[in-house]
Amino acid sequence: MTETDVMKGDAMRDFEVFDDLELHVDGSRPFDADAVAAAVAVCDRAEDHHGPGVVLVHVSGAPEPGWTDALDLPTVNRWERTLRRLERLPMTTVAVAAGDCGGAALDALLVTDRRLARPGTRLLVPSDRSTTWPGMATFRLVNQVGAARVRRAVLFGEPITADQALGLGLLDQVTDDPGAALAELAGRDGAYSGPDLSIRRQLMFDAATTSYEDALGAHLAACDRELRRTAGVRP
Repeated sequence: MTETDVMKGDAMRDFEVFDDLELHVDGSRPFDADAVAAAVAVCDRAEDHHGPGVVLVHVSGAPEPGWTDALDLPTVNRWERTLRRLERLPMTTVAVAAGDCGGAALDALLVTDRRLARPGTRLLVPSDRSTTWPGMATFRLVNQVGAARVRRAVLFGEPITADQALGLGLLDQVTDDPGAALAELAGRDGAYSGPDLSIRRQLMFDAATTSYEDALGAHLAACDRELRRTAGVRP
């Protein structure tokens, strides 16, 4: 029995984790057409899914120098667009990280709602021989915790340890038993799945770059949606 099987068995104690809503991202490999297709397939199924649940994203691995040799810009663009779709899913997304996580693994981790990691996990901005990769992981790291806190990682590829990432809020929990933690999160947070979750994510994303005046209309629209929804369920 694999670790993934054990984790799924633990999670089933309280909540259902669906096999077709799991994504495995190997950061030691470039994000090629197969990686894009796998992520797109999970996004398709999550968008068609009705009812509570979570999308489980397993991330591990970091690329070796020269990993970009086979990449081209169209593939990078497709990968980034797929990550943006994963980031906006109408379901709670939970990442489980192990070991060094860089490249595609770091990309996927940073777009999830909840992030679990085993002790010893490290987050790595990968380098291509002489410089760090300028992908959107840099944007998300800075957007989520601020430039000063990730300066050395972004500029020089210095690893972010699990404890550091926990302190920065890049990870939510470091645990030897991710299966038990997943079960708790799935049972509690999976119920938030639905279009309202996507709306609140977008309001959160926009808050960092939008003025109060520009944001007000979107927030009022979300408040109106919630008021209408709750009015429909009142006795």
